Amino acid sequence: MFSLNPHSSGRHFLQIPGPTNVPDRVLRAIDQPTIDHRGPVFGALGLEVLAGIRQVFQTQGPVVIYPSSGTGAWEAALVNTLSPGDRVLMAETGHFASLWRKLAGRLGLEVDFLEGDWRHPADPAAIGARLAADAQHRIKAVCVVHNETSTGVTSDVAAVRAAIDRAAHPALLMVDTISSLGSIDYRHDEWGVDVTVAGSQKGLMLPPGLSFNAVSAKALAAADTARLPRSYWDWREMLGPNERGYFPYTPSTNLLYGLHEALAMLREEGLAQVYARHRRHGQATRLAVQAWGLELLSLDPAAHSPALTAVLMPPGHSADALRKAVLERYDMSLGQGLGKLADRVFRIGHLGHFNDLTLCGALAGVEMGLAAAGVPHRAGGVQAAMEFLKSQP
Repeated sequence: MFSLNPHSSGRHFLQIPGPTNVPDRVLRAIDQPTIDHRGPVFGALGLEVLAGIRQVFQTQGPVVIYPSSGTGAWEAALVNTLSPGDRVLMAETGHFASLWRKLAGRLGLEVDFLEGDWRHPADPAAIGARLAADAQHRIKAVCVVHNETSTGVTSDVAAVRAAIDRAAHPALLMVDTISSLGSIDYRHDEWGVDVTVAGSQKGLMLPPGLSFNAVSAKALAAADTARLPRSYWDWREMLGPNERGYFPYTPSTNLLYGLHEALAMLREEGLAQVYARHRRHGQATRLAVQAWGLELLSLDPAAHSPALTAVLMPPGHSADALRKAVLERYDMSLGQGLGKLADRVFRIGHLGHFNDLTLCGALAGVEMGLAAAGVPHRAGGVQAAMEFLKSQP
């Protein structure tokens, strides 16, 4: 028989790097009567949400909201700006960068894939060199994952933009922020991004079901000549109704209630404080991992993610066996290894609706789980994190 929580008491610890824990006040906002999505009350809601989400992207331009997962926003970014046979340059930073590449290929795009080891961020110099060699400007877009959810590695988007500019190349810059928006500092306008992709279920503290495209003027101009088929994903269909707070088809009304509340929470805390909180929790988690004597997957200290930490298992030990022990004994879910990292890493999510005590509880579950699963480690990871948190209030 299905049971949401087979344990007798307490709340489940959801420490995967998304979907994240949904705050109670967001759940209460979602739990309101559905209203007429053509009526005046909804129009007011739509205008407030569309204005509020622009603040999180740090853009003055339009943000299109879809009732979909982040995969839909990936597709929307490509089909609105590109034509069959166009070439795109993509950086391999992990599983999700690889999935975006696969989607691009299915759409009939030619993908120039800069291979990576899944332990380092996108290489701006390599991107710049590839663009500089493209004298005919066949490459129409550069696609980068800001925070690779499968690896815990964050790429420097501003440096990628600078590399494109140094090459004097007209390619569009597209960035996936699905696990970074609302948890890691991100500046769509300042960094010269043309299309930013995001989803609702991570730093925005919502259930899955909403996705986003923040769009530059250059990208909007590209949409006028792009020839990839699009209907549901067409920005042009969205932008007219959005001016009045409405959508061209039935929106996810109750999720938009939740988004309205989540945006209020981010404003109340302040984005700078939100980002500082995530950096602090990321550092505390890495100190715990190091105290355990385990290895971080991310090898570049400047690229360690504030949103999640991926941990390599010692040789001969199963990450999935550890995750199973932690779930069964302590009712906590950890992220699994994806793609070529399957069973080799576990991932600790520390993003979204999260505080010091939540982190300490999560790290305690990992430390007890390591012992329960017989994984070689040193004790003291939780203590190391606590000492850091006490010293950095």
